[in-house]
Amino acid sequence: MRTDSTLGINFFVRKKRNDPNMYDIYLRITVKKARAEVSLKRCIKVCNWDKKRGKAFPRNKTMEDLNAYLDTVYGEILNVHRDLHMERKLITAKSIKARYVGEDELNHTILELFEYHNKNMVHALKPGTMKNYYSTEKYLKSYIIIKLKTNDVLLGELKHKFILDFENYIRTFKPKKNRKTCSNNGTMKHLERLMKVTKLGVRLEWMDKDPFRNFKLRFDKFDRKYLTQREINLIEDTTFTSLGKERVKDVFLFSCYTGLTFMDIKLLTWDNVSRGIDGNYWIYTKRIKTDEPLKIPMLPKAVEIMEKYESAPQAGIALLPVYSNQKTNAYLKEIIKACGIHKNISFHTARHTFATTVTLSNGVPIETVSKMLGHTKLSTTQIYARVLENKIGQDMQHLIDKMGHLNKQQAVAE
Repeated sequence: MRTDSTLGINFFVRKKRNDPNMYDIYLRITVKKARAEVSLKRCIKVCNWDKKRGKAFPRNKTMEDLNAYLDTVYGEILNVHRDLHMERKLITAKSIKARYVGEDELNHTILELFEYHNKNMVHALKPGTMKNYYSTEKYLKSYIIIKLKTNDVLLGELKHKFILDFENYIRTFKPKKNRKTCSNNGTMKHLERLMKVTKLGVRLEWMDKDPFRNFKLRFDKFDRKYLTQREINLIEDTTFTSLGKERVKDVFLFSCYTGLTFMDIKLLTWDNVSRGIDGNYWIYTKRIKTDEPLKIPMLPKAVEIMEKYESAPQAGIALLPVYSNQKTNAYLKEIIKACGIHKNISFHTARHTFATTVTLSNGVPIETVSKMLGHTKLSTTQIYARVLENKIGQDMQHLIDKMGHLNKQQAVAE
């Protein structure tokens, strides 16, 4: 039965699998040739169904009750269509079905959607990425309970104001254990993850509109810290009596000469190292973060560090003696201070140093550097090139100032 130019409501049957003499009754909703079907959980004998009329017969109490039920369903679908139209929402066969069976945004909640996302993505995303999603979910639960004084929020209630208030909550939230409040970029990353979850909700047709459609993420741009060649030399020339510091120094320098991240180095074994067609040592591995394959020719100083630990107890298991991330960075701060380097750096600074000081500034093409870093986009590597441009500008300014000073001295002498 077609009610207007776009909406069609029909009842049809399919034979039951376990009983060829019985039909299961279904509802079919059609909007602009797109269909959605609903099982009505009713059955009827084959001989009692009029396929042409989509009705039960003959006229008796049982069949009349069934037809009355079908008329009720028909009316409910019309009401759903009308309600969606009045609410100015997108009308599709699936959206009508979702509203009718109670699976639209009027019933789904944001925490339910977040849980659905995490359960379905846990095997698709890296553990580190999932950890970030769990962190965002934790912030969201805290905001809903503490600020909104409720246990959950219906997807239909997510508006632009919800996003703004949640942003402010993250910015001002004071974590325990003397941890710092979230930075601007940290806040934006939480909102970016929530945005991805709500977009999933739109694709699932659990919600009609994305509350982020008028929201713009605002990330602060900053230059990535790296060490100069002089600073690398300072670290290399400093010997530590502490075994822990000496090991962390070596692992940090190994990262400076290979570009590998902390976790990538931690998982390296001797199986990841072999000689290439050029006769030199190469590292063959994959980035933990992106699963991108890496083929890195080892510089002599990286080989020197590797061979230093060849006979160590962990040989055959781990390539280098790597401590926990927390312990490594704690030692690293002491190392940097002892070397007289006044920069606030972390272990990841070594990767930036490889990209800038070790490779790009020595004429290695940016495409090659990008490949060795395992970047999936060249634009990511170009950030380091911009850093070098700043350095070039500063160096040239020093030269200009120096030449200006010499010219003044020459003028005075004349």
